[in-house]
Amino acid sequence: MRYLYLPLVLVFFALACQQETPADSADLVFEFKFDPSQQRLNNIGQPASLPAGHAAQTPAFRQMSVHYIELAPNAFTQLTEGAIVYQAAETTKGGEKAVDFDQAAKAGENEVFTRVNLKNVPPGTYEWVRASVTYQNYDIKFNINQVPVVGNLAQQKGTIASFVGFNTYLTQVSPRSKSLAVNDDKKQGFWVFETDLSAPYQAYSQLYSGEAPAGATTVVNPLSGSSPVPPGSCVVTGKFAQPFVVTGKETGDLSVTLSFSINQSFEWVDDNGNGQLDIYADGSKPAEKIVDMGLRGLIPSWK
Repeated sequence: MRYLYLPLVLVFFALACQQETPADSADLVFEFKFDPSQQRLNNIGQPASLPAGHAAQTPAFRQMSVHYIELAPNAFTQLTEGAIVYQAAETTKGGEKAVDFDQAAKAGENEVFTRVNLKNVPPGTYEWVRASVTYQNYDIKFNINQVPVVGNLAQQKGTIASFVGFNTYLTQVSPRSKSLAVNDDKKQGFWVFETDLSAPYQAYSQLYSGEAPAGATTVVNPLSGSSPVPPGSCVVTGKFAQPFVVTGKETGDLSVTLSFSINQSFEWVDDNGNGQLDIYADGSKPAEKIVDMGLRGLIPSWK
């Protein structure tokens, strides 16, 4: 019996050691949430109302892409001095350093955006997270007025591909089903809009493109006084309600949800004061000008 007893002891000892050893397969998992009721904030993280003469709507998000994720220990951690846990591909095809959109990961709400092996995340306690948003895809409503023969088509639906990163190289953009060839770099604020007209006008749906004014895109950073981000970037900053702790001994996944405020995040100059986005099909008036597509806050949580 003693010869059987020793191997059994060794087996139990090995199992106990395996349970205490961090698993190489344990990951840090990032997911997105798009919250229409989350507070609408300005660039420095304060509550923000609409400027006079502007209107906005809360879009229906389809998917998003983030180029860079950094965990920051405290409010004085400067950009890039925290734990950079994710950074996507870049290119110089357009002449300058830019996000390579063809290689960018994208995810919708409650979908896994990326997984990072926890052995590559420095152990520590992190109070803040920074996420550099580069791409948003969402549905909005609009009016297309003075359509020849037809008249006005109210409350139509369309899909916007919005690029808010520092610089993005695009070969082509497909908001929904139609594609626009670009083959160039685009700075923050570039957008492509695909109309999805109601029956029986579906065949007349079109693509439009344009740019929001330079510097107009909201980038919420409550740490602007102690840890600023470069102008023209979209590094949105948010604080964990409970500090995020990585011990280095995890044996299972940790999950971080990045909850972004989409509360009236799509904003335009409301020329006629009706609170609705107006486009004119006959060319008699310019379309109302889109001025802001920035997300309105970030609240990260973990489990």
